Amino acid sequence: METTPALLCLATCPDEACAASLARALVGEGLAACVSRLPMTASVYRWQGEVHEEPEVLLLIKTTRECWPRLKERLPALHPYDTPELIALPVSDGLPAYLAWLAAETLR
Repeated sequence: METTPALLCLATCPDEACAASLARALVGEGLAACVSRLPMTASVYRWQGEVHEEPEVLLLIKTTRECWPRLKERLPALHPYDTPELIALPVSDGLPAYLAWLAAETLR
């Protein structure tokens, strides 16, 4: 299946203040066209041999493949976690007008 140049990236933050700050920075720097914040998720994960459960805010970062290398460098520099979550999912299709807007709002 062919994909578009768009990516949907997922990242989590420890709280709303961190999530808001990261979202504004990524959009402000042209690394994302839009970042949606989904509050009150709970993550269960293993860290340093122990199972943890923590509330987190999930970020849905809409960007492009061209911005991915810079986003991969920038998010960890802004994030308080030692090893922040950041994964990219290819967007296989979408409304052409939205995909054009997304591309126009990110750095090239």
